[in-house]
Amino acid sequence: MPRPLTAKTRAQKIAQAAAAIKAEGVTILDLRRLASFSDFFVICHGTSDRQVQAIADAVRERMDALGVRALGVEGYDQAHWILLDYGDVVAHVFYPAAREFYQIEKLWGDAPKIAVAA
Repeated sequence: MPRPLTAKTRAQKIAQAAAAIKAEGVTILDLRRLASFSDFFVICHGTSDRQVQAIADAVRERMDALGVRALGVEGYDQAHWILLDYGDVVAHVFYPAAREFYQIEKLWGDAPKIAVAA
């Protein structure tokens, strides 16, 4: 039986799936020492509503293929901020204006950034 993926590995897989479909500004924040509700945020954006949805679709497909199901998905129809909740990893896929408005990276400015593995 394969070992379950660590939260950090799942965050990397999410980031890779987003990058593969040309997401911009792909960032992983390590929240393990800062928050109790999640260990990692993966943040990225697309340049159109359709691309934002396509990034979210690619993330879901990749995680489903790994046997990891989202606990919840919010914002898909509006496609300005899609949140994919995997429990200890939360993916935020933004439209650029929404990413700039909410500035999650600044809100969690003390969180170390993890390099996205190729």
